[in-house]
Amino acid sequence: MAKLYIVPTPIGNMEDMTYRAVRILSEVDFILAEDTRTSSVLLRHYGIDKKLYSHHKFNEHATVEMVVTNIEAGRNAALISDAGTPGISDPGFLLVRKCVERGVEVESLPGATAFVPALLQSGFPCDKFCFEGFLPQKKGRNKHLQSLVEESRTMIFYESPYRVVKTLTQFAEFFGAEREVSVSRELTKKFEQTVRGTVAEVAEYFKNNEPKGEFVIVLAGRPKEKSKECEYECETESVQ
Repeated sequence: MAKLYIVPTPIGNMEDMTYRAVRILSEVDFILAEDTRTSSVLLRHYGIDKKLYSHHKFNEHATVEMVVTNIEAGRNAALISDAGTPGISDPGFLLVRKCVERGVEVESLPGATAFVPALLQSGFPCDKFCFEGFLPQKKGRNKHLQSLVEESRTMIFYESPYRVVKTLTQFAEFFGAEREVSVSRELTKKFEQTVRGTVAEVAEYFKNNEPKGEFVIVLAGRPKEKSKECEYECETESVQ
């Protein structure tokens, strides 16, 4: 039986495409793309000439059955998004779930995704973290932020340039103006930038410098408070 390949694509720098990804896209029978216009540029760059079909959040419910049926009929398919790894804040979950339910093999290639470099260069602990993706724009936004107030792990958010200042201002309200944050934009591109500091400092920076590009916000988790028992032991140890 044929299979579905999940193929990451560069988030900005064309050199981040893997040899394996190019080979798979050259060999499959058809490719599912979030935006066929964007993906056509990528495929032309690597000399790949394959049939492209649209598969995005507005039509994925309607196209999933057709795609799975074609794979069951022996046609290999690849799923790509505009940038990064499909399924990570991009379409992909519904199709993968349907393939799994129908016994269709799914093979996911490793590759580019924006939150990993943003996390690694933030300077915050990355042994444990939680990926929150895009926050709700309106309904449920405050409730969701409130649910993260006690989170001690490093938190990662995606955000558009139009809401960065609003989001950082809300972070100051919910997590405290002195909480540390690292904001990366235009990762892997010519004008890549990371701004670090307190939530208040970074919010002020982007109030004075117009936010442009794609953003990843990495927020430090809530500091763990020392218990009274620990404080007593530490004081005793220092006296000795």
